[in-house]
Amino acid sequence: MLTFKDRVKGALISTALGDALGAPVEKLSYTEIKERYGKVESLQTKWYKENMGYDAHKGKKRGNGIVTDDTLMTLALCNVYNIEKRHLDAYDMANEFVKEIAFRDTYIPEFDREDKIIERLFYPEKYIFLRHTLANCEPREGGYGNMINCGAAMYIAPIGIVNAGNPKAAYDEAILFAMGHQTSYGLEAAGVLAACVAKAFEPEVTIEDIIQTAIAFAKDGTKGAIIAVTEAAKKMKEKSASMDETVEAFQQAILQYSPMGDDVSRHIDKVGLPSDHYTPSRLGSIEELPFALGFILINDGEFYQSIYDGINSGRDTDSIGVMAGVILGAMYGHSVIKDEDIALLEKTNRLDFNHITEQFSETAIHIIKEDLNRMNIMNQIIG
Repeated sequence: MLTFKDRVKGALISTALGDALGAPVEKLSYTEIKERYGKVESLQTKWYKENMGYDAHKGKKRGNGIVTDDTLMTLALCNVYNIEKRHLDAYDMANEFVKEIAFRDTYIPEFDREDKIIERLFYPEKYIFLRHTLANCEPREGGYGNMINCGAAMYIAPIGIVNAGNPKAAYDEAILFAMGHQTSYGLEAAGVLAACVAKAFEPEVTIEDIIQTAIAFAKDGTKGAIIAVTEAAKKMKEKSASMDETVEAFQQAILQYSPMGDDVSRHIDKVGLPSDHYTPSRLGSIEELPFALGFILINDGEFYQSIYDGINSGRDTDSIGVMAGVILGAMYGHSVIKDEDIALLEKTNRLDFNHITEQFSETAIHIIKEDLNRMNIMNQIIG
C-alpha cells in the first residue's frame, strides 16, 4: 500500500522529471520537435539551442536532466512550508517566498553555480520581487499588472500536498497564496492544479475523478478549456488517433481560449502591437493545464507516456510535463519512476529527494494533523 511519503516523493520527483524532459525543447512547436528529434523520450536529450552559441543565452544550458525554474520554485515553496509549518496566503508570498527566491542562494543547474533563484526567473516571476519588495504593495494585490501565464501553476503542487485529500482547501489556499503573483486565468489555473494534486492523494482515485475535480473547481475560460480539451481527448481515444491527430485536436480545442498558436516567442516585430495575449480575461485559459489533463486522459494515466506526449506536443513543454507529472506522481508514488532517471536528476541538479521528501512530508503531516484537530473541535462544538 502506498504511504503518504511515497506519494509526496512521487509528486516532487515527477515535477523535476517532467521539467527536465521538456526543457530541451521548450518553445518549439510540435512539428519542429518531430522534425528535429522524432520523439523525445530521454532525459539526455540535447537542447536545440546548444549549437546556436552561448552568447545569446548567457551561458545557460539544458539537457542531461537539468531542471528549470518550475522545479526550483516548487522546492522553494516547500522550504517556505518547512519554515512556517502552517497554511499560507499572499502575505507569505510577500515575506518568506520572496526571501527564498531573491535572497537565499541555491544551486541553479542551468547556470552550474550557486545563485539567487531570481537570476534564473522569467520576468512574470521576477515580478514577485518587484511588487512585494520594491513596490511594497498590498500582498493580496501583488499579481495585478503581471503578464498572465502559467508561472504560478507550475510550482503550486506543494499546496495540493499539504491539503491532501481536500481539493476545496487546496484550491482556496492556492488562490490566496498565488494572488500575490498572478491574476485572472493564471491564478485560476494554480487553484485548479492544486485541487487536482490534493485529489490525487485519495486512495483508489481514478483519472476520471481528477478530470471531474478540475472541471468542478475551474471557472470561466479555464473550465471551458479543460472541458474542450478533455472532450477532444475522449474522441481521439475512441478512434485510436495518431499523435498528429491528437495534437491538432487539442490545439483546435484550446484555440478560442488561447489564440497564440505556435507563436510563443517575443521578438522585436511584436513590440507596440495590440494583442489580447497574456492579458487578464474571463474568457481565456493557459494551455499547459488543459493539455496535461488531456494527455493524462488519453493515455489512461500511464505515467511515462502521458508525460512524453505532453512534452512532445510543443510550446511550453516543460510546464506541461510538470503538470502531468505531479498529478500522476501523487497518484502512483515514486516507484513508478525509473531508478536511473531519479539518479540522473539528483546528480545533475544536486538534489537529495529522500531528504527533501522526509523534511517536507513531516511538515505536511504536521499541517494536516493540525487541520484534523480543528475538525475534532468543530465536531465537539456542533455535538
